Amino acid sequence: MSGAKASPGLKPCPRCLVADTHRAELSATIQDYIKNIPPEHKTTPAVYIERLNICKKCDHLLDGMCVLCGCYVELRAAKALQQCVASASRWPMP
Repeated sequence: MSGAKASPGLKPCPRCLVADTHRAELSATIQDYIKNIPPEHKTTPAVYIERLNICKKCDHLLDGMCVLCGCYVELRAAKALQQCVASASRWPMP
C-alpha cells in the first residue's frame, strides 16, 4: 500500500479526506496549496465537491490518499486537468 500511515494508536480512515482525519497540520498545508493554484488551473467549486464526493465512495481512498497513485485526493481534485487514475471518465471535467 502507498505511503498512508496512521499515527500511533489511530487506525487509517477508509474513505476519509485529509480534512476529515486527525491530521490538522497536513490539512492546513493542503488547503494553503489549493488556495495558491492559479485560477486558470483550478476546478470550479462545484466540480471540486463532485470529485471529492466520488472519491469518498471509492475503495482506493485511505486516509485522504489514493492508494493507486499516492496522491492526496483533495489536491488532485482541485486541479482542472487532472483525472482519476482508476478511470479517466470517473471525474467530471470543468
